[in-house]
Amino acid sequence: MCGRFTLTTTPADLAEAFPDVELPVDLAPRYNIAPSQPVAVIANTAVKRVELYRWGLIPSWAKDASIGDRMINARAETLAEKPSFRAIFRKRRCLVLADGFYEWKQEPGGRQKTPMYVRLASGRPFAFAGLWDVWRPADGEPVHSCTIVTTAPNELMQMIHTRMPVIVDPAAYALWLNPSEAAPADLAPLLKPYPAGGMTAYAVSRYVNRPQNDSPACIAPADTRQAGGW
Repeated sequence: MCGRFTLTTTPADLAEAFPDVELPVDLAPRYNIAPSQPVAVIANTAVKRVELYRWGLIPSWAKDASIGDRMINARAETLAEKPSFRAIFRKRRCLVLADGFYEWKQEPGGRQKTPMYVRLASGRPFAFAGLWDVWRPADGEPVHSCTIVTTAPNELMQMIHTRMPVIVDPAAYALWLNPSEAAPADLAPLLKPYPAGGMTAYAVSRYVNRPQNDSPACIAPADTRQAGGW
C-alpha cells in the first residue's frame, strides 16, 4: 500500500513538471502527508488546475464519511471489476502530486520495520495515478476525495514491500486526465510498476512514524547507530 508521501518541491519545479496547469500560490512543503489530510490533485475536468482533495475516497453513494478511512488505496488489478471503483475508473481519474513516498521494510525476525523513503533518482516531482469522487452529505459542503492506485512492486520495491503506488509516465498524463469516459482496456497499460532504474530508496528515522511530525527531519537519511528512532 501507499500510506505516506511527500510534496516538498518548489513552485518552479512543479510548474516545469506540470506545464499548462494552474498551480496554487500557497502550496506549502509537506514532508509527511497522511490519510484524511488534503493532497494536491489534478482532476480530469475541463479546467486543469491543482486542487486540494481529501486523501481517502468517499464514494458518492456512501452513507457517511468513515468509509474514506479504508479507501486510501485501490488495486490496479481489480479497478475494472470492483464495484467501489469500476465507474470512477472510467470517469473520474486524477494525478496526485508527490516527490517521494514512504514504505516500511520488514526486518529479519519480524519484530521491527524500517521506514524507507523512496523517490525518483532525478529528485524531480511526479504523479501517482488516482481516482476521485464527490460526496454530498445531508448537511454541509460537498467533499472531494481521492484514492491512490497501487500495483505490483518493481525490482527495487520488492526488497521493501509487496506493493507500490502507480507513478504515471508524463507522456501518459493526457490520456489519464482525459475528461471523457475511457475504456479500462485503454487505461490498463498505464498501471504498471515504474522502472526500478529510475528510482532510489534509503532508510529514514522512525521519527516519520508519527503523522504529526512534518518537517525536513522526516526525509533525512537515518543514522544507522540510531535506527530505533528519535
